[in-house]
Amino acid sequence: VILRYRLERAMIAGDLLPRDLPQAWTESLRRAIGVTPGSDREGCLQDIHWYDGAWGYFPTYTVGALIAAQLFTAVKQASPDIGEQIGRGEFAALFAWLREHVHSKGSLLSTTDLVQEATGQPLGAAGFERHLRERYLG
Repeated sequence: VILRYRLERAMIAGDLLPRDLPQAWTESLRRAIGVTPGSDREGCLQDIHWYDGAWGYFPTYTVGALIAAQLFTAVKQASPDIGEQIGRGEFAALFAWLREHVHSKGSLLSTTDLVQEATGQPLGAAGFERHLRERYLG
């Protein structure tokens, strides 16, 4: 996501021409993780957004992940065994919390206000960082 975001910003700013994107993508990917795609289809065009003309989507994925982690932290505080419930295929408590704290307010509040009201905290990275640590290091 960060690689796409950086290249997209460069194109929007006029620092990278669209015709130069395949080469910039391949070089950036090689520098970042040592991988060279076999073709543009496997490289800069493997995601639908750019060739569909949909710009600005990549940062929203990150914001969505931050919000999801923060909301789930609040769900776990309200229902400490929510992970076990979900593991058993029981979603009633999760859906009830979401209906009360998110769905019922979705068109009434801005995103930042909704997150603040639902979780008691302004949007931040702590919940996402905790999620990443638990998932990949714990």
